[in-house]
Amino acid sequence: MVKKELNNKSLKLKAQRIIAISSVLIFAGKLTAYFLTNSVGILTDALESTVNVVTSFITLYAIYISLKPKDENHPFGHGKAEFLSASIEGFLIIIAGAIIIFEAIKRLFIPVQISQLDTGIFIVAIAGLLNYLIGWYSIKIGRKNNSIALISGGKHLHSDTYSSIGLVVGLVLLYYTEQAWLDSAIALIFGTIIVVTGLKILKETSSNLMDEADFELIEKFGKIIEENKPDIWIDIHNFKLVKYGDVYHINCDLVLPWDMCLSDAHEEGEKLKNLLVSNFREEIVFNLHTDECFKKYCKYCKIVECKERTAKFTTQLSFDMERFMKEKTEKI
Repeated sequence: MVKKELNNKSLKLKAQRIIAISSVLIFAGKLTAYFLTNSVGILTDALESTVNVVTSFITLYAIYISLKPKDENHPFGHGKAEFLSASIEGFLIIIAGAIIIFEAIKRLFIPVQISQLDTGIFIVAIAGLLNYLIGWYSIKIGRKNNSIALISGGKHLHSDTYSSIGLVVGLVLLYYTEQAWLDSAIALIFGTIIVVTGLKILKETSSNLMDEADFELIEKFGKIIEENKPDIWIDIHNFKLVKYGDVYHINCDLVLPWDMCLSDAHEEGEKLKNLLVSNFREEIVFNLHTDECFKKYCKYCKIVECKERTAKFTTQLSFDMERFMKEKTEKI
């Protein structure tokens, strides 16, 4: 298990190193295309690539920090470093988009001579294809290892690809029509798209930094528990989940029969922990609080040998998101 975790960590670092080196090469190509053509449309691609270069190295450092083990000063580990890097990426993308829009508007009033557009189109097209392949690789490794930094970086590279496709179409029109205003129009459109992409990344990362509840993931945990829980697990509630990088920190309350001895209660808690750990490849830090049933769950309890019933069994509690996450459920 430890060997597998080490392999996953080294894979994340290796993936980001490849992305960082590739982003530098792609940026160099786009910058060359801009100086050859003097096209503000191609400048939009080059400026966005500066963001790719900066954020790829920030992300590389953030992943390195996030993979450090927990210590005395960071008892929950360093996983949130990835969220910070993704937030920085979002800010830089917005800034790049704003600069692109400014340059596009300026070129509408102060046009310049565009040259060697065919060469520029070829370079932008190749760069767009490379961005797509690198983005696909980044998202694949990110999803496999639950790395929001790699996933958001890959999505940004894909948005860069889509921008490049539109840019190539616009540049081809410009090449054949020789209408200079098209260059600025292209830049305005894709500058706006870039800003929107940055805002989406910021929204996602700010949610993670604020520990916003991931209801879809919590529901997934709930369904696994419901499908596998024995009768002795009368209820599970107060379920809380926080993500720190590729580590899930889970707290919940397990309701057990009131007369169960401490060692048996501990064993049931271990069974619940093992159930969750075995169904997720991410590392799980699990904290459990056990409650007695207070003889208030009798109509939901299927344990027939209990001699202290206050009501007959009617139906077993089924999974319900509101109850699952509620702090106290004695009055049910």
